[in-house]
Amino acid sequence: MFRNGNSFWSAMPPVTKNLIIINVIIWIAMIVFPHATSEKVLDIAGLHYWKGDDFNVAQLLTYMFMHDTGSIAHLFFNMFTLFMFGITLERVLGGGRFLFYYITCGVGAALIQEFTWMLTAEDLAVKVLANAYGVDFPEMADAIKRVDMGFSVGSVGESLQMIYNHYLVTIGASGAIYGVLLAFGMLFPNRPLYLMFIPVPIKAKWMVLGYGLIELALGVSSANDGIAHFAHLGGMIFGVLLILYWKHQGVIRRNDFY
Repeated sequence: MFRNGNSFWSAMPPVTKNLIIINVIIWIAMIVFPHATSEKVLDIAGLHYWKGDDFNVAQLLTYMFMHDTGSIAHLFFNMFTLFMFGITLERVLGGGRFLFYYITCGVGAALIQEFTWMLTAEDLAVKVLANAYGVDFPEMADAIKRVDMGFSVGSVGESLQMIYNHYLVTIGASGAIYGVLLAFGMLFPNRPLYLMFIPVPIKAKWMVLGYGLIELALGVSSANDGIAHFAHLGGMIFGVLLILYWKHQGVIRRNDFY
């Protein structure tokens, strides 16, 4: 029990608490007012491919405060992870530094996702257009290059913009959350953690390494599950760089944690 009448919620560090509140409020608003907010917010604030008409730089930040409204699972697991690990990290790093770290990982994840799209968008566009016009992949790829088969330059451009705006978009705090997991694993490498259905404790460093390897394998295998696996890795990459920098600068000392 907390003394002086303090509840667990009121005792939660402010940055972690407010991040959870903001994400939940936005998710509820998109459900309660689907026609007024959901589609418009997704167009404006979801992370789009930078070549798409709907892209704007602010999306590198805003996308991480939106979650899938078709199920509570996306929001729940991200916020539960933030709740479990963010509290400890905020208390040891301080509110300002923790918020900076969280945002940096989220923006870093967005940048890695944009880079991934740069490498894959052309193939995706060819695949979608080939299916739409009933031709095979090589024929469509060649047609786009030569702008024939009844295409006009304008129709090709419009089709590509449709694909960029509707197929290449991502939302969610997962990139930042993976950065939070990474930080916990680096600062508390030997802290025992329990996973559901696994009764044996796993050290934090091995759990984080396992998550990273799984995301890498799924990303390389081009898993068609609608999950931005390379964005998750991006959050971890930017996280490890920032933690190492802080250690080099003496902001984080090796003996501060265990």
